[in-house]
This record gives sequence, structure tokens and C-alpha cells, in this order.
Amino acid sequence: MLQLLLDLLKDPLTFLSEFIAAHGALTYGLLFLIVFVETGLVVMPFLPGDSLLFSVGLLAAASGELSLGTVIPLLIGAALLGDQVNYFIGKYFSNIIREREQVLFLKRKHIEETEAFYAKYGPKTVILARFIPIVRTVAPFVAGAGRMSYPVYLLYGFLGATLWVSSISAAGYFLGDNEFVKANFEKVVLGIVGVSVLPILWGLISKRK
Repeated sequence: MLQLLLDLLKDPLTFLSEFIAAHGALTYGLLFLIVFVETGLVVMPFLPGDSLLFSVGLLAAASGELSLGTVIPLLIGAALLGDQVNYFIGKYFSNIIREREQVLFLKRKHIEETEAFYAKYGPKTVILARFIPIVRTVAPFVAGAGRMSYPVYLLYGFLGATLWVSSISAAGYFLGDNEFVKANFEKVVLGIVGVSVLPILWGLISKRK
């Protein structure tokens, strides 16, 4: 099991190609599980998100063994369901976090800062968080712990999940036949992750200023 996880983290494209060849339609279930766990369990932020979706789109274009029309709504559902689980876990533990200075890696000040951040910039930050690795895993938990309005969170969470899954999967699909992408897949994935992290860097720079 550990080896499968390491293979997935190392090279999602190769891992998915081999899994499809061995298990066929069961790949849809695996993809649902990966996206759900990455977004639903605050302790699993290291699972691939952007690179996985890009690989899915690329494989759908290159081999036709995955249907983009099936996988996009499936993974939107996985991301949204994971968000809800993470939100309510955060809400359940909110009092515990507020009563203590720190629980695991979360500090009480993180919750307070997040509440202030949501109050200042509005719920659209839920959409932005979806495109930032690690943050998209932590944000639903913190939103629940910070007691963000659930109907508002649900609406923007749905929009964020839809935009995230659709845009990155479609990018992989339409770039799947590009020879440069095929020859430099790892560099392309690193570029996607780099672009996703830019909002964090900009926020840190702005805060320092």
C-alpha cells in the first residue's frame, strides 16, 4: 500500500496509466477516493491534486480510456463531498481549538486570523483556496472551525470545486497531444504547481509590506 502511495506521489501519470491497464473502470473509483481524501481529511494535504487532474485530462485525450464527460462531474462531486466532511470536522473541533492554544498543527490564532481574513475578503477566498496546494485541504477545516456560514460556504465551495476540476482537467485534455507536454510532463506539472502557489507568495509579500 505504501509503495502504491509513493508511486502515485512520484509520477501520477505513469501510475494512472498502469492502473487503467490493470483495472479498467475501477480507475474512476480510485480517482474519486484520492480527490475525496485530499480535500476531506485535513491530515492528507500531500496527495496530488493539480497534477492528478492534469494527468486525467491528458490520458482522456491520449488514449480515450477515461471519459472526460464522466470523470469531471465525478471528481467535482468528490471534491465537494470532501469539503463538507472537512468543514464539519472543523466545526466539531472548533470549541476544542478555541479552548487551547494549539491542537496538532493548528493554533487558536490560525482560526482567529482566518475569521478575520474571510470577513475582510469575503467568501470568494473559498474559490481561490481550491487552486492552492495544501491550502485547499486545510481551508475547509478552518472554515468550519471559524464557523463560516454553511450555506455561503456550500455555494462557494461548489463553485470552487467546479472551476478547479473542470479547468485543470480540460487543460490536460487539450494539451494532451502537444509533443512538448508529452516530453516534459514533469516540468509542466511543476509549472502548474508553481502558478498555484503564486497567491501564497503574493500574500506573504503583501503582508510583509
